Amino acid sequence: MPLQRFTFNPLQENTYLIWCEQTNDCVLIDAGMYNRSEQSQIQNFLIEKELNPVALWGTHAHIDHIFGNDWFLKTYGVPYYLHPADLPMIERSKSMAAVWDLQYTESPLPTHHLEHGQTLQVGQCQWEVRFVPGHAPGHVAFINHSDQTALVGDTIFYGSIGRTDLPGGNHQELLSAIERELFSIPDSYTLFPGHGPETTVGQEKTSNPFFDHLRA
Repeated sequence: MPLQRFTFNPLQENTYLIWCEQTNDCVLIDAGMYNRSEQSQIQNFLIEKELNPVALWGTHAHIDHIFGNDWFLKTYGVPYYLHPADLPMIERSKSMAAVWDLQYTESPLPTHHLEHGQTLQVGQCQWEVRFVPGHAPGHVAFINHSDQTALVGDTIFYGSIGRTDLPGGNHQELLSAIERELFSIPDSYTLFPGHGPETTVGQEKTSNPFFDHLRA
């Protein structure tokens, strides 16, 4: 299944667009667009590829992952999927923007709730939802087993993990969730994180310093 990464906003967040080649239906994951120029990148790509947006999915709702929610949802009129445990992240996002002196148009609330084990359809392609809390209380990952691909948000990065010192974060919960939900899929799966380059399950199992205890 085709995937396109865009890196947006002052926090260098990865926004992903996935689509089905048979139907041209597409989904945006984590709308990080911060300004008109970044919105235009998405808009122009959709026009160029003749794609039809059908949904916005959120791995979680920290502010750098939702800057573009209002624009995308109003422009394309699609449903917004988010785990309900992350609703407090949206509710406090306006105050967080003020603290960090960031421009922000308040995000609409989700229209659909995600849950662990749910299957989402994009055209003829299926994605499994896995609940991976710790960085944020309602964090999820999206896994396409046919393509051996996982969109993992801010759970795990190349050689690192998501920070857990923000409200709702829990370090041990994150480590346990990664081991349970991400390290249980085959080593060959590619992980596409919310910041930085992609990696693989096998790479992080064997070299990520946060999991040295697994190799002791």
